[in-house]
Amino acid sequence: MYPVPVTYLYDFEEVSEKMRPRIMHEFAANGAKHLVYTAGLIRQCLHNMTNLERMQKEMAAEGLTFVDAHVPYENELNLNAPVSPARRRIMAKYQKLVMEMTAYMGVKTLTVHSGNNSWFTPEQCSLQQNMDNVCAMLDLVLPTAEELGITYCMENIWFQTNTPDFLNAIKEKFPTDALGFCYDAGHANEMDKGRLYEDSNAGRAFEKVGIPVPWDDHILEKLLPNVVNCHLHDNMGQWDDHKIPGKGNVNWDHIISLLKQAPRLQCIQSEVHPYHANESIREICETFRKLLPETDA
Repeated sequence: MYPVPVTYLYDFEEVSEKMRPRIMHEFAANGAKHLVYTAGLIRQCLHNMTNLERMQKEMAAEGLTFVDAHVPYENELNLNAPVSPARRRIMAKYQKLVMEMTAYMGVKTLTVHSGNNSWFTPEQCSLQQNMDNVCAMLDLVLPTAEELGITYCMENIWFQTNTPDFLNAIKEKFPTDALGFCYDAGHANEMDKGRLYEDSNAGRAFEKVGIPVPWDDHILEKLLPNVVNCHLHDNMGQWDDHKIPGKGNVNWDHIISLLKQAPRLQCIQSEVHPYHANESIREICETFRKLLPETDA
């Protein structure tokens, strides 16, 4: 429940490992206390397990901790991947290994993509097929999340398979506290203000599956009872820009007022991309302190 820690993302996959401690220092020097154990950092640890202890030491040297994490994501790593039962069991072992690693790093919330149905063939795109695939994977991985005390959080995006209706339908099938939602403000904005543009991420995604976009300006309200963490970043509704709040048209007063009411909220993440969006770490930290003055930002 609010107030909760604020955690900061850096796109570490775009810089050398030698730069990692310097970037951590820059966040700490600007008042940050928590960073995101990102998909990029997880991949570095999967590639070389000695990175687990190395990252812990680097974070501790700056007085930083990891608070939340994101599962690596590609087509066949997402929950809805149309694979054989044998292949799904292998994917589940991968997901469980990621959970073990995040728990080892002290992380309690782990964001995952349900998956984007327009990435697959028409025969694999049906909503029911995608829901069956997601549920089959959750059957395999949620017991591990329960055992480790981790909340596995599905994220709203701009596809038919991660709308509030789809995510809430899955949550109804899995009432365990080990399953929750990650509310993404930028993605929600694309599913609202994308309607202002002839071309947009949401428009392209729904065109591929042959249905109109279900534009929605109440995504957070629909997800709020089970929002455990959130990704805050800004855009104009057309593309997923991951800019600093205030550099787009997200209604931040409305979003923050609702998040303060989220009964399961554990952390708030700045998912501004310093590298890809060319944003200043200093400005990011200053913006979130102003946006969330009551939090441990």
